[in-house]
Amino acid sequence: MTAPNLFIVYVTDIERATNFYRDLFEIEPVMITPRYVPFEVAPGVIFALSNRGGEQVDPKTPRSFVVGLMVPRTEAAVDDVLLASAAPPAPPAPPDDPAATPFVPAAPAVPVVLTSVI
Repeated sequence: MTAPNLFIVYVTDIERATNFYRDLFEIEPVMITPRYVPFEVAPGVIFALSNRGGEQVDPKTPRSFVVGLMVPRTEAAVDDVLLASAAPPAPPAPPDDPAATPFVPAAPAVPVVLTSVI
């Protein structure tokens, strides 16, 4: 079996999510379409955003998920990207994992992201 090489995150605001991940990864998307934006985060590995199905999301239904990413950035640099995305301040890191900095976006436009600087 080959290693997984495609990771898709569903978002409701693809433009905002594209800008967020462009700044976080410090790379440009492979292409940009109105419904799908892939980033090649390593040779042959795609991290993609999609807004397919967003019109079926009921705002009254609670939903959440977590995407764990390790990025070669300082914690301050990751915080700067978060602040630029107009999200609220990050809550404190969980005491059992001081390396993880959880981010909670202001709206479900960008999923909850846990990053760990490497």
